[in-house]
Amino acid sequence: MIRVNQLKLPINHKKDAVLKKLLEVLKCSSDDLKSYQIVRQSIDARKKPDIFFIYTVDAEVVQQEKVYKNATKKQNKNVQISLVDPVVYAYPKRSENRKERVVVVGAGPAGLFCTYYLALAGFPVTLLERGDVVDRRMETVDAFWKSGKLDPESNVQFGEGGAGTFSDGKLNTLVKDKDGRNKAVLETFIRFGAKENILYDAKPHIGTDVLCHVVKAMREEIIRLGAEVCFRSKMTDMIIDQNRIQKVVVNGEKEVPCKYLVLALGHSARDTFSMLYEKKIQMEPKPFAVGFRVQHPQSLIDSSQYGMVDSDILGAAPYKVTAHSRNGRGVYSFCMCPGGFVVNASSREERLAVNGMSYSDRASQVANSAIIVSVTPEDFGSDHPLAGIAFQEKLEQKAFSLGKGRIPVQQYGAFRKSVTGEEDTRISQFPKDYIPVTKGDYTFCDLKELLPTACNEAFLDGMEAFGHQIKGFDDPGTLLMGVESRTSSPVRMNRDDFYQANIRGIYPCGEGAGYAGGITSAAMDGLRVGEMILQACEG
Repeated sequence: MIRVNQLKLPINHKKDAVLKKLLEVLKCSSDDLKSYQIVRQSIDARKKPDIFFIYTVDAEVVQQEKVYKNATKKQNKNVQISLVDPVVYAYPKRSENRKERVVVVGAGPAGLFCTYYLALAGFPVTLLERGDVVDRRMETVDAFWKSGKLDPESNVQFGEGGAGTFSDGKLNTLVKDKDGRNKAVLETFIRFGAKENILYDAKPHIGTDVLCHVVKAMREEIIRLGAEVCFRSKMTDMIIDQNRIQKVVVNGEKEVPCKYLVLALGHSARDTFSMLYEKKIQMEPKPFAVGFRVQHPQSLIDSSQYGMVDSDILGAAPYKVTAHSRNGRGVYSFCMCPGGFVVNASSREERLAVNGMSYSDRASQVANSAIIVSVTPEDFGSDHPLAGIAFQEKLEQKAFSLGKGRIPVQQYGAFRKSVTGEEDTRISQFPKDYIPVTKGDYTFCDLKELLPTACNEAFLDGMEAFGHQIKGFDDPGTLLMGVESRTSSPVRMNRDDFYQANIRGIYPCGEGAGYAGGITSAAMDGLRVGEMILQACEG
């Protein structure tokens, strides 16, 4: 396979332009080309408003050695040509002889992909999900946003699809893909209803509305393969004998035997973490980050990133910003949602956390992201493995109290004055009708007491730095909403080289276990755990 990097085309190019450019660079005709595939499409906005798409394309040709030699003889210095051998991930072959029952706890991406892998292999699998099936879950979450009445078992955090279902559906990951799992995950999403562009877009996303349908289709296929999927089914206990899992207890009464147990809990199953700690599952506190959702007009971000607004071709612009504060803490954007909403993402009574969400069209006209500050076990006040959870709970209790159950909001200029005592004399450049765009009710209040002082100081340093990177980012009218506390799991469950916990047959998996950071990486970890269980059976 010949790979061509840095194919540069204007953003308004015609459909066949990629093929024409590829043939031009390879110095061959269409008769020499067997097939080609776009591997990556990114945006070059360094000389805005002159913006280009940059493509990486793999080509299969009739006489590879001859074409490659000819194409590289006088190679364009702006284009890179190389020979590659793409890795193809192979899902397992089915065996009808597998008798070892597996229980998977959690129907987020880690649990879904692990179950899918094992079901394809022929294992008898039971997938337990404490929340609702996705259709019912959507109704429950919508009712919560409208009324404030929370269902602790089925909400933005719990239910089919996991916490990522009510997010932007972002599928980018920093995990290296030397074994092809990343591509396999994206191809699987496409198989179940996602658009094909997620396979090559540099910043792929599905959107909450589409992801719900993808998750449902995937579950239906899992059932067709013979797995059992149980909703409103919370693992409340485990039966262990001779340091090996024997059974799990569901909803305090039903016992389900299993040889292997996959813990794909997600980062918010705090009651389950407590039970696992009592059962002597080894775990440790893990650094994470906390902060606020910040909301800007999408036109401000578009103008900064693209030098234009309302581009039908480019869509709503994303951004990524990082800074280092004077007190040594990292400050950075997380889960950026172009054209999105800030959502009440609570999962426990009298606690309030926020998240960001976008639909596939990203059409809300505002941009939001979490601007978060790193925290470590030293901030938790204890070295207990669950101290990070207690730290989160304290912040979320404050947020609920400040907003009286509604999302607490403050303008950045007012927040800065409250923290520093300095008057912000700048006049906001935002529209006069600029208000929070949320799912769930909100109220204005002083956010100063929400985060620890050191985090407030670091947050202000970050906002000032980001104002130099994106003009208007630190506008006094920028809206802050809190608290963003569930950026990642505050716990890591220890596992060995074969992915097992200290109790045999138990496999910590995904983001909740501390081994992933988003939809794609969690799904990839689910595949890896499935591989390990298959290996344990066949080894």
